[in-house]
Amino acid sequence: MSVILQVDFSMEGPFGSEMASQFEELAESINEERGFHWKIWTEDAENKEAGGIYAFDTKENAKKYLDMHAKRLKSFGIAEVNAKIFDINGRLTKITDGPAV
Repeated sequence: MSVILQVDFSMEGPFGSEMASQFEELAESINEERGFHWKIWTEDAENKEAGGIYAFDTKENAKKYLDMHAKRLKSFGIAEVNAKIFDINGRLTKITDGPAV
């Protein structure tokens, strides 16, 4: 069964196309994480928040990634990270055309 990791945090920027340019290498590195399926990048420039919705194969792999990512964000000066891990209800997700995981 797959799980969703939801992460958000305060961030001064960059956002939009500047964020895409500056974080491209980071995005590529996430593809190499154990058990990773996909990520939706989230941003709210007006409220200075960013984060993402990630799909992993197991809670264990999601937790390992979260631990590593929180340390990385701390090294960027982001001390507080909000995160939750959820199980996916595949049957209902399929009905509503959610991504297959």
